[in-house]
Amino acid sequence: MSQPSVAPALPAPHRVEFLHLPHPGYPHLTAWGIRVDGTDLRVLVAEATRALWDPELDDDETPQERDEFLRNQHAPLHLDDDPDGARARAHFLGDSPPELRDRDTGALCLMGCPCGIDACWPLLAMVHATKREVTWSGLYQIHRPQWGELPLGPYVFSRPAYEAALAAPVPLTEDPLAEDPLGQA
Repeated sequence: MSQPSVAPALPAPHRVEFLHLPHPGYPHLTAWGIRVDGTDLRVLVAEATRALWDPELDDDETPQERDEFLRNQHAPLHLDDDPDGARARAHFLGDSPPELRDRDTGALCLMGCPCGIDACWPLLAMVHATKREVTWSGLYQIHRPQWGELPLGPYVFSRPAYEAALAAPVPLTEDPLAEDPLGQA
């Protein structure tokens, strides 16, 4: 007698929060930050790239300097002037302008460069939106092809919750990863 087949369990949807905050390098500009499951995406990327950076980083750096570098290697997206959020909503649902896409893969920027030019040092991902879900997969850094796909994701979000987060980004008056006076993030 054969056993009935059991469909594999689907992963629980992840939670996303979009943030409106001052750009870390240019506080007069508003940027779009991201939290996945309550953790800033910059922190997730820092941990995912820590070992990948080791061959390139200076051995004279303190652990605190190294952590700061890793945490600040990317910045929230500025997305130019977007007062009503329409450009950000389209972008994060996969309808991104060419300058924020990898022309070879179609992946789009989730985070940009601390220099203020989003496409300078982007964190890229494939974004696939259906009626029910939005998925981020294949996250990578285009300027480090030797790293390959980063050990992040895939992140699957409920589309209604994702769109609600995009429509009502959490307003912040300062970057949550900014150093406090004691140097602790």
